[in-house]
Amino acid sequence: MRNLDEVCLIDDDKITIMLTKKRVNMANFCNNITSYENGKKAYDNFADRINNNIALPDLILLDINMPIWDGWDFLDEFSKINNNPRLCLFMITSSIDPKDKEKALQYPIVKDFLVKPIDENTLLIALDKFDLKNT
Repeated sequence: MRNLDEVCLIDDDKITIMLTKKRVNMANFCNNITSYENGKKAYDNFADRINNNIALPDLILLDINMPIWDGWDFLDEFSKINNNPRLCLFMITSSIDPKDKEKALQYPIVKDFLVKPIDENTLLIALDKFDLKNT
């Protein structure tokens, strides 16, 4: 199994970030985990990376409800500049509203919709589903 080069968490909840990082480490598929507390900070960093030919993360775990830019704002803007067709994004949210899942999956970059809290097994199943571990 190949480790991913980078996983990025975009979430304003420090506890969720801490727990998700721990679960990613326990699942043992990535050692480089970055995080941003809102969509705007992540977007600005990714836009800078694109402008400077620096690789984007392999996987983004994106929350919906955040200050400044929420997950929808991030998706709307990032979809315009993303130049990596292999980049995969999973929405991670506490929302169980079917409309949120339906809306999320309308974005081609969004591959899955995971309800918090997520555990190692859920992450590995999602990764296997999109063959991220072996690409």
